[in-house]
Amino acid sequence: MSLARTLGIGLTGLNGQIIEVEADVGNGIPGFLLLGLPDASLNESRERIRSAARNSGLPLPNRKITVNLTPATMHKRGSGFDLAILLAILAADRLIQLTPEVIYLAELGLDGSLRPVAGVLPSVMAAKATGYERIIVATENRAEAELVAGVSVRSYDHLSQLLADCGADPRVLLYRARHHSPLRRPNMSQGANVRALDLAEVIGQPQGRYALEVAAAGGHHLLLTGPPGAGKTMLAQRLPGILPDLDDVQAMETTAVHSLAAGGGQITSLIRRPPFEAPHHSASMVALIGGGSGIPRPGAASRAHRGILFLDESPEFSAAALDALRQPLESGVLTLHRATGTATYPARFQLVMAANPCPCGRNLGKGLECTCTPMQRRRYLAKLSGPLLDRIDMQLFVPQLSAREMATRVPAESSALVAVRVKEARAKQQDRLKRWGLSTNAEVPGSILRQELRLVSTATASLSKAVETLRLSARGHDRVLRIAWSIADLNQHACPTAEDVDVALQLRQHGKGDIG
Repeated sequence: MSLARTLGIGLTGLNGQIIEVEADVGNGIPGFLLLGLPDASLNESRERIRSAARNSGLPLPNRKITVNLTPATMHKRGSGFDLAILLAILAADRLIQLTPEVIYLAELGLDGSLRPVAGVLPSVMAAKATGYERIIVATENRAEAELVAGVSVRSYDHLSQLLADCGADPRVLLYRARHHSPLRRPNMSQGANVRALDLAEVIGQPQGRYALEVAAAGGHHLLLTGPPGAGKTMLAQRLPGILPDLDDVQAMETTAVHSLAAGGGQITSLIRRPPFEAPHHSASMVALIGGGSGIPRPGAASRAHRGILFLDESPEFSAAALDALRQPLESGVLTLHRATGTATYPARFQLVMAANPCPCGRNLGKGLECTCTPMQRRRYLAKLSGPLLDRIDMQLFVPQLSAREMATRVPAESSALVAVRVKEARAKQQDRLKRWGLSTNAEVPGSILRQELRLVSTATASLSKAVETLRLSARGHDRVLRIAWSIADLNQHACPTAEDVDVALQLRQHGKGDIG
């Protein structure tokens, strides 16, 4: 028999599909033909496989080799099919015996070493969901693969070790010690790309601190405006420190995205802390929401899933990139369509934006110190479109600190104390919202706010007036109610009071005039 098959996983976004690797070794002009819509990196696997096989002691047969990746209509990408292809060829040449129903996920080095690949976690999750529970990966991917419960994972450093277990003649096998680079890859298992920062370091800004606490309690979006140096960035960077840890489902979702985005061999445990992404204002739309050639890759918005996406100097971002965030702010997912396929990534993040009042930052009060022309100010603030601002729950002005405030020696409240209150508020809303499968107030749809969680008219009197006098939109109306529920949870109220709604309305409107 000159035909054999192995199994791999093809990823489209985070969705995995079983790929059957068929290898036929027959008579004819010697060659190596790879079928099944492979991309450039997969086409290059033919040379990697030849060298790896030769340096392991079992060179490829000098015959016509045909490899087909099924389903043939699906685009295949990446180097993760290397091991499955090589084992199928050697099995077709009757040099080894393979165990059926095993998934192979590894790249091959020219010396025969097994190298880690990106996306092992979502691949193993897809394999288990399809009923395959035996996985073989490179040693550096083992910890990541074992994060999926109920699967049997085996790992190898070198191809010859695996070939020996598959029944190859040990007398011909060669083992070449893998050369390890002195450069170490960063460990992404903790999910934090900045050091933990404490709110105690923030001087003054009581309103900003309170807005941050409410945002953390309910998962709300936040816009901070004010002059340069007022503390907008300091506040935003300390939001992760008061957020609670991710639960098992959220941690698995977040880790799967980072597994695909970060590259192979970097995930060793579930990401339990909310991620923090802060792209530079020169980032393109593709960098922000995802994309690229071939199957779209996750961008900063998806890497911030269940965490914070911080856009410092937000009016300096391109208007198109900012407006591209409008859809995920509502739906919590990003669906990217390309000619070669469609990828869907989770994007349930908290958006925190910081902005100056104008390009020079001194358009305060009467604006006598501002050096910007009216056209420059309009062009600067126009980057933040009305529909985008309408999706931001809270808009706060952060004033410049006075000399007296900067000279104060009274210690500010630490992140640890605030995090306790946030955790208690989250527990209250999770208990209230669990029947709808929701976890935070920011996720509650308007239909539930107006029916099951409807407030008495006396509590919403000021909100009803704001709809008429301040031209508050229906979306803005619902977001004020969500903020009010978060304030009530922090205050340990059974439901929002009229005072809670008034504070929520102030957090929604305060600073809006500074944006224009």
